[in-house]
Amino acid sequence: MPRPFSFQQQTRHNSYNLLVVKLKALILDMDGVLWRDMEPIGDLPAILAQIEAKGLKLAYATNNATRTVEQYQEKFRGYGVDAKAEQIFTSSKVTADFLSKQYPKGGAVYVIGERGLREALEQKGFTIDEKDCIAVAVGLDRELTYDKLKRATLLSRSGAAFIGANPDPTLPSPEGEVPGAGTILAALETSTGAKPTIIGKPERALVDSAMAAMGVTADETMMVGDRVETDVAAGQKAGTRTALLLSGVTSEQAARAWKPAPDFIENDLQALVSKL
Repeated sequence: MPRPFSFQQQTRHNSYNLLVVKLKALILDMDGVLWRDMEPIGDLPAILAQIEAKGLKLAYATNNATRTVEQYQEKFRGYGVDAKAEQIFTSSKVTADFLSKQYPKGGAVYVIGERGLREALEQKGFTIDEKDCIAVAVGLDRELTYDKLKRATLLSRSGAAFIGANPDPTLPSPEGEVPGAGTILAALETSTGAKPTIIGKPERALVDSAMAAMGVTADETMMVGDRVETDVAAGQKAGTRTALLLSGVTSEQAARAWKPAPDFIENDLQALVSKL
């Protein structure tokens, strides 16, 4: 079992208390933590086995709404890791869960997004349509057109709920940073005059969903990521411990400048695990 662990955590009243609790679970971001594009960061089977050997539960949480849970399972298998479907939390999956709670009878949803978002909504009983929609759900769409923006604008202005799977302004590519879902949301904010309800990080829904599935509290959980403005921010909003890994996009200087600071700043997941 994991040993008792001391750390400082910000309370909801923005004061700091020294707490001593047992760490029971890690929530890991994926890109920049487990892999970069298609390249694993370290020996993933060995690192994840070390985590499980310490008695820690594991969940994986990503803002990427384009892939299905099954596609992520396939990617994990390519690295020699057997990730269970119930361990994987995507912004599309949690968006569908959110809408299911808001509209338990289902309905039509207009989607700007890709397979991951469409299938997650369909699995919750929603139909994908272009008229009489209860909601407009927006994720990254690499086949975005003016007509899609037009339809989403008209529906939103007619009263459909405006939902953003994630607000990422850019995403990394071999060519550099390219437009992300947040770019599409910004265009629709301009055309509708409305702010979307954001599901993905830096909001806490992904973290809360993962903790609920693992049966742990925020005091028992650490959110691990490579972006302070999304991963660390989401963990802090949810009240978890946080770790920033320098294996992704955030520099050490930016990590140390973030307020409140992450509980850990480490080079990579292996370095963090060695200290748990």
